Amino acid sequence: MIDILRRYSYLFFGILLFSCNNGTWHTTENKNEKNEQESPAKKETIHNILFFGNSLTAGYGLDDPQEAFPALIQAKIDSLDLSYHCINAGLSGETSAGGKERIDWLLQQPVNIFVLELGANDGLRGVSTTSTYENLSAIVEKVLKANPDCKLVLAGMKVPPSMGQDYFNEFEALFPRLAKQYNMALVPFLLDNVAGIADLNQADAVHPTAQGQKILAHNVWAVLEPLL
Repeated sequence: MIDILRRYSYLFFGILLFSCNNGTWHTTENKNEKNEQESPAKKETIHNILFFGNSLTAGYGLDDPQEAFPALIQAKIDSLDLSYHCINAGLSGETSAGGKERIDWLLQQPVNIFVLELGANDGLRGVSTTSTYENLSAIVEKVLKANPDCKLVLAGMKVPPSMGQDYFNEFEALFPRLAKQYNMALVPFLLDNVAGIADLNQADAVHPTAQGQKILAHNVWAVLEPLL
């Protein structure tokens, strides 16, 4: 009886081992053999584009996250058969200070192109433009420390005139200044041809509709494409 149980145990272990080696679990040896059989085209390196921003990047209020401009840019990249992967790291309500703390864990993966879209929530809250500039600078410094060869894109932003003309001017000017300091490709105004147009914005008059996001994608693509 003990011999029979032992035989069943060996048989069960053999079936389990066979299942693991032919399912989702693979040994390193099997992976290496598979890689050796892959064609050179399939071994092509995929480059990461990290979109780091707030609700404008996240696609707040849209029915489908694929309607947000990073996903639309991914679709454009795929149509051109380019080896880039877009990562949407947008977070609704994010400020430059919050972004400075959040960026660290995102840099655990390699980043080839970094698209920075932050500052709008600072502006709406009347945060000192000096603080915003320092926070955005710190984010860029962290990205470059982790990825020295990373290409940089900065999405410019404006605040409503109701914030006061002096603050409006100071806020608008911080983006070109930051772009110049770090040799970043600059999108002059992310919401160009969208801000203030009712049909392109949701009921809150702040966040773009799906159609508005298409224009955001166009604004970013015009600056991003030459870097690919």
